[in-house]
Amino acid sequence: MPNIAPRYWLMIAILGFVWGGTFLLIKLALEGTTPFWLAASRICFAALLLTAIWGLRGFKLFKSEANWPSLTIIGILSTALPFMLISWGQQHVSSGFTGVSMAAIPLMVLPLAHVFIPGEQMTLRRVIGFAIGFAGVAVLLGSTAFESSGAALEGYGRAACLAAAACYSVSSILTRRLPPVDPLGLAAILLLIGSALIIPVAWLAEGPPVIPDTRTLAIAAVLGLIPTAAANLLRVIVVREAGPTFMTLTNYQVPVWAVVLGAVFLGEELPPAILIALLLILSGLCISQFGALTRLFGREGKKPTQ
Repeated sequence: MPNIAPRYWLMIAILGFVWGGTFLLIKLALEGTTPFWLAASRICFAALLLTAIWGLRGFKLFKSEANWPSLTIIGILSTALPFMLISWGQQHVSSGFTGVSMAAIPLMVLPLAHVFIPGEQMTLRRVIGFAIGFAGVAVLLGSTAFESSGAALEGYGRAACLAAAACYSVSSILTRRLPPVDPLGLAAILLLIGSALIIPVAWLAEGPPVIPDTRTLAIAAVLGLIPTAAANLLRVIVVREAGPTFMTLTNYQVPVWAVVLGAVFLGEELPPAILIALLLILSGLCISQFGALTRLFGREGKKPTQ
């Protein structure tokens, strides 16, 4: 089992907050642009930024044998494909179901990691912890999580959202299984692959891009810089060094931060069951990561001998 150092706990806390706040920024940006071109702009901006920094470091990537087929598959599964599935699926399902499908990622990663990642066994404690966390997200999202949207293609829409969750799950497993690789170069390559896919799709779906106003451009730049470039680099580091199962803890944080930040900045109403949801999510986290938490606080509790 990977050693979960304090810095990895800090990284997933940052990722949960950043990705939770992304929904707020996307909502503001969509007032001045279209969904596919917004995604394309933030992915391309992040790809160019990380590639420039990667270039200054000499474009180093694989440290031993290269595995380009896996890298290409990861690039497709971690960026463009899940976004396209979610964008299409959200037209036919409730927003609550989309949130629940993303919260299902830990439950998908758990058996995959058990089979394909040495040292990440699927214990009963982990299963119970992740199930409780999932229940917390369902409580947070309320009745909209499972109610029918009434759309004719709702079944296909739900399948698309779950397929997107599966894409993220499989990409995390494949990322962990890559040979030794430079994390910055890996993050840049994955975003470049995503850019190559999302641009033609955006053009076909929404026509040629229209230059938005300055406010929308600024929001798109922030989306590209923080939740796309910086967060994807952190994600690569956590998955590679702490493991994909640990990384999935962010999926339970994101809905909480999205709800809280929406209430603070957009005046949206807080769900009455938010405290129960938080209790369930935190309980699930503590149960699933009991061993890692025990080692963390045990290590911090030790005082150096004189």
